[in-house]
Amino acid sequence: MMALALFSGCNKDSDDSDSDLVGNWISSSDFDGDARSEAVTFTIGDKAYLATGTSYTERFNDLWEYDVNLKYWTQKASLPVSGRNSAVAFVVDNKGYVGTGYDGVNELNDMWQYDPATNQWTQKAAFGGSARHDAVAFTVGGNGYICSGFDGNYLKDLWQYDATADTWTQKASLGGTKRSAAMSFVLNDQAYVCSGNNNGTSLNDLWMYDAATDTWTQKQKISSVSDDSYDDDYTSIQRYNGVAFVLNSKAYITTGETGSFINNTWEYDAATDLWSEKTAFEGSTRSGAVAFTLQNRSFVLTGRNGSLSYDNMYEFEPATEYDEND
Repeated sequence: MMALALFSGCNKDSDDSDSDLVGNWISSSDFDGDARSEAVTFTIGDKAYLATGTSYTERFNDLWEYDVNLKYWTQKASLPVSGRNSAVAFVVDNKGYVGTGYDGVNELNDMWQYDPATNQWTQKAAFGGSARHDAVAFTVGGNGYICSGFDGNYLKDLWQYDATADTWTQKASLGGTKRSAAMSFVLNDQAYVCSGNNNGTSLNDLWMYDAATDTWTQKQKISSVSDDSYDDDYTSIQRYNGVAFVLNSKAYITTGETGSFINNTWEYDAATDLWSEKTAFEGSTRSGAVAFTLQNRSFVLTGRNGSLSYDNMYEFEPATEYDEND
């Protein structure tokens, strides 16, 4: 949903306390469409796609394709229904799927398939769970999954989509607390759901889903709750409406909010189940951004800060020293 209060943005400064952290954000080519937040992204082949989302006054149904080598956006066929925000997207067999969300009046449960080869949308079987927004989605084992969200109540159910049969099957629910606006990523064929919002509180948990056994495993907490030293600095990982992406076998989360907007960036190593802080996102603090990784390069773009929507994009280089001049 759109926030009504306006928070002033702040840019990363080399004198900030985290200026000695590793990781560099580079301003990249702006998104060519209207500024927005709560959009969706997916990648197919060597192209990235951004669809839907909302500004302070409008909801979108458009679709844009990004060429990372030529650095330009091309508008493609719009979703053939009204605009929406806070939907989900996943990819199966080189086709993108976009569904659920909020159209300003109703929670949605429809599902649409995009074929980049024909630049056409096809309506598929409606999502098997309740109509909702602010869910998360991921692809594991050739199937799409949608989990959690908000339908008037917070949710934790998990549904699997079989693209060949065009059917939905309910699977084991996410462990722990119900949530919306969480973050998800996939590492080593295991899906992870991180943090999120429950009744205005950002959650401090991380769960791993094994699709082969249909089981969830809780990982170490993402706040400082143990008697050991490994989590002493875990003061800014938990959040909601942030973004997650995977690069070089590590997961990253950045942007989002915890009652106020934040720009802290963290790297997750699944092999050790540990987090390391990286250089904070260098654009204006924001919520409801999107992220994608393409050709071993990761980008964070769009988002909002109160009533102000963004159309800028930043590339993240996790192993590069911070450079304030780029």
